[in-house]
Amino acid sequence: MTTLLDRTTHAVVSDPSAPAVEVDSAPTFASLGLPAPLVAALLKAGIASPFPIQAETIPDALAGNDLLGRGSTGSGKTLAFGLPLIARIAGMPAQPKHPRAVILVPTRELAMQVNDALEPLGRSLGLHFKTVVGGTSMEKQVYALRRGVDVLVATPGRIADLIRQGECLLDDVEMVVLDEADQMCDMGFLPEVTALLELCSPAAQTLLFSATLDGDVDTIVREHMHEPVRHELDAETSPVDTMEHHVLVVNREDKAVVATEIARRDGRTIMFVRSQLGAERVAGNIADRGVNARALHGGMSQNARTRTMAEFKEGRIDVLVATDVAARGIHVDDISLVVHVDPPEDPKAYLHRAGRTARAGAEGRVVTLVLRNQRKGMQRLHEKAGVSAEEHEVEPGSVKLAELTGSRTARESRQA
Repeated sequence: MTTLLDRTTHAVVSDPSAPAVEVDSAPTFASLGLPAPLVAALLKAGIASPFPIQAETIPDALAGNDLLGRGSTGSGKTLAFGLPLIARIAGMPAQPKHPRAVILVPTRELAMQVNDALEPLGRSLGLHFKTVVGGTSMEKQVYALRRGVDVLVATPGRIADLIRQGECLLDDVEMVVLDEADQMCDMGFLPEVTALLELCSPAAQTLLFSATLDGDVDTIVREHMHEPVRHELDAETSPVDTMEHHVLVVNREDKAVVATEIARRDGRTIMFVRSQLGAERVAGNIADRGVNARALHGGMSQNARTRTMAEFKEGRIDVLVATDVAARGIHVDDISLVVHVDPPEDPKAYLHRAGRTARAGAEGRVVTLVLRNQRKGMQRLHEKAGVSAEEHEVEPGSVKLAELTGSRTARESRQA
């Protein structure tokens, strides 16, 4: 007896007249409806089967539905929106200045990562991609648009500049993706995003992905999406849940020394600070003591930021000292320790730093350096974030510090 899926109720029903057949419950990219050249490109890239969220969302996106997804970095959402986008717009080249799809992201780093993930797959169907972000050559972006670009991966500010100059027109856009929509709103981009959506055809398909769906994001959903299909895209286990969380209470005069000692540990470490000057100061202090550390912040040129991120991903930099703004969109595996040199100001910032920014493994840890007068504030912050954290008083060179962070004690450092 063959089992069928009722499209209205999503209940499994039986068809007694149909012969019994073997049913393979594991979906494939081909069975989801993606074209053969795209499936072949995925296999060539070593991507053999879809993540659960991709299996859920791709059929709805291919059917032309607006789609609303809540999910975090690492859940597989880039391919969840990228694959149906590539499949749906293939076959008709873009006209000069008229892209056929736009992927909006909050930061330059995320734009580069999305483009790197999707452009090789898009080439299998003859599509041309272009990143349109600040800090890079607008002249080259204008040149590409005049030749014809199928997919723009853009930050709101730069694409708005190109539109004002008449170099980019959105009336032929068939698909719009808003990735990390909550971050774009947090960074003040809601007016730009709203204006861009209003320039697109009302018939354009919109896919929105966000970690939260309230506030300004809800405004976008209500005013600019048509009966979106909703999907929860969180991974089965959140990176935040799989990591240990610790608060290290230090004396004010010991804070910089402890941060430097932690940096001497084996393994990749990311440290967060609040300001550009703080990032340069902490990275400089660590580098002066023989640790390969580099700062990452919004005051750097795009080339410098891209080079720094590439070296960190490749393991040529051991410690990355980043500001929150510059770190949005960082997607690096195998970070075993996340250090908050400057405690985050709110639960959302904490969760972003710990989970959405760095996909640490199950053995990863998050440690926050606080002074004694900050410990109650950190307790309240962890409670609001839904995170359980242990508190420890530590000193430079202590065994407890070494146990918690993998750093070398003062004696071991001298012996090394």
